[in-house]
This record gives sequence, structure tokens and C-alpha cells, in this order.
Amino acid sequence: MEDSPINRLPEDTLHQIFSSLSLRQIMICRSVCKLFNRTLTSSSFIHLISARSHLHLLALRPPHLHHHHHSRHASLHSCIHVYDPDQNQWLRFSLDFLPFRSPHPVASSLGLVYLWADSPDSNKSLIVCNPLTRQYRVLPQLGSAWSRHGSVLVDSRNRVMVLTELAALYFSFSQKTQQWLKFSSNLPSKPRSPIVISNSVFALCDVGSPWRSKWKLFSCAVKNLLNLNLNVMNNNWECLERHEWGDIFDIMKRPRLIPGDGNKILMIGGLKSNYSFNQSCSTILILRLDLETMEWEEATRMPEAMHRWFQDSKFKVFGGGNRVCFSGKKVGRLALWDCCKWRWIDGVPGNGDELFRGFTFEARLTAIP
Repeated sequence: MEDSPINRLPEDTLHQIFSSLSLRQIMICRSVCKLFNRTLTSSSFIHLISARSHLHLLALRPPHLHHHHHSRHASLHSCIHVYDPDQNQWLRFSLDFLPFRSPHPVASSLGLVYLWADSPDSNKSLIVCNPLTRQYRVLPQLGSAWSRHGSVLVDSRNRVMVLTELAALYFSFSQKTQQWLKFSSNLPSKPRSPIVISNSVFALCDVGSPWRSKWKLFSCAVKNLLNLNLNVMNNNWECLERHEWGDIFDIMKRPRLIPGDGNKILMIGGLKSNYSFNQSCSTILILRLDLETMEWEEATRMPEAMHRWFQDSKFKVFGGGNRVCFSGKKVGRLALWDCCKWRWIDGVPGNGDELFRGFTFEARLTAIP
């Protein structure tokens, strides 16, 4: 490459050539040689293509925190494995630029990925990074209990919440006091699959008895108190119920939430075939709640041939908008509902038997931690 004529081209010309490429092609070219990498990671080039569209990807979370030091899982932890539904291909972003052990990605918003990692003093730190530009930032320190029991939520303004049954932590990059604010949650049980939509947090809670689950939908507004220069969670959790909803929560086994398109919530779970104690499920159902009309509708059901693979196993669900991904133990691949079509995703990293969680990742070169 040293003798190549391309080395003699001025930077402006290189920028013009590369700016005609797609974001996907730019990512590939960055690993060709040092010149390409230097050119394509320079701030002037990134500024030039700042209006470029972003990639809508599905990212995997590594199987389990306590597997971190297993050599079998090492390859799953040194990078983020992502799937591009538009190109039907797997990509991998290395996390080797982070000076922390055991990075564990958990959430993403606007091109930034949030992950737990072991800091040098063996405490857990929450880190925000852009895997494309390899920039990162460490958020104020938290105890390890938060990483074990808390759900990390991030909204489109990059406000961060860590939510447990008893308490909620809140952090905003625009805060003057760059520290976590703490509030009591007082939820009836551990919040299940909490999500953020516009200015509210939604979660499912089990209000049933030890021998029978009874799920309810709870919500809590995130208020902006400008006069105090603080962003505060107005901690009034409200149980959302409507008479016309009937037994919508009773027909689903182990329901969980995913943010839908716009002002909508998706609720996914097994459709109970009867009301017996250990009932089997006839299919997996995706319901959609419109938060403006507060009406539920059925979005889709998993096809029978696909559901056969998930019948006897626990499954995990992740995604957003009109894309919902299903992972089952020993299924060996992922099932995807993609804008009204169902299909399989093959080539899952690892041995394919893992139960993967995940999140949507909108890859952007311009996102700055």
C-alpha cells in the first residue's frame, strides 16, 4: 500500500471518493489499511457525511454475566454481534478499545451503546460508547448490585435510568451536577421488561399470588423540572387499567413489552390454550397498544411451523418498532417478525444453543458519547 498512487491523492479528493459510499461500505473500507482508517475516522470526513442514513441493526447481549470468565464465551464478550435485517448478514464491532474487563452491552439509543464493565477496583461501571468511532465515556460509579438487579433504560435524549423494584437511578448528560439522582420505586414486584416511550416509563408487574401470576401494566412519567435545573422522575407509578380491556393480561403467559412504532407498545407472550395451572401455549402472540386511543389490537401470531421450536423452551424477546426477535434455548437460530413477515435468522454466533437477549442498535458515525 505504501507505493500505491492512492497515497498521493490529497485528503479532499479521498473524502469526495469515500463520501459516495454507503455507511456499510465505509465500515468495511476502514479495515483495509491504515490510510483508509485514518481518512475515514477523521473528524472532517465524519462531518462531511453527517447527514448519511444510519443502519438499523439488532444487537445481541452476551448470554449471562456470570459466564464472563468462561473461555468458551470469551469471543462473545470482546465484541458486539449485530444482525442487519436489510442485508440479512451478521456484523461484529470490536470492544477492544475499552480499557475495562468483561464489557456487557445492555442498551442503546441514537447510535450509542451502554454497557456494564469491570473497572480496575472491581466495581461495575456503566459506560457509553460508539463502537463505530471507538469513542467512550464512563458514567459516575455505581455499585455491583445495580448491574445485577437493575434494568438499564435510555431514551432518545440520552437520559439514562437504572430501574429496580425498590428504587430508580436517573442520569442526564445535560445535568449540571453530573451525578445519579435516586428515587424510590415502590413497585408491587420486580418491573418486567421496562421500556421508555416519549416521556414515560412502562413496565409489567406481577400482582398475583406465589402460585399464580397476575400481570398488570404500570407507567410513570419522567418530568422535566426546568426551574430546578433537574430532570426528575415524578415517582407516581400508575396501574393502567381499562374496563374494556377485559382479561387481556390473563390470556398471555409470561408477557413482556417492546417499544412499538411511534406512540405504541408491543406486548408479546404465549397465548394460553386454557386456564389450567400449567397450561401449554397454542402460539406466541404480539399485541399492540395505541397510547393515544388506549386500544389493543392483535399485530400478529407466530406461524405454527415456527412455534413448534419454541413450544417447550423458555424464550427471550427483543427488538423495537416493527421488528421483534425471538431466541429459544437449543433452537439454534433466531426467529424474526419483520414488518409483518416472519422468517428465520441463521448464523447466530456461538454454538446457537444460547438464550440471547438483545436490543435495537441504530449505528451512526456521528454519535458522540
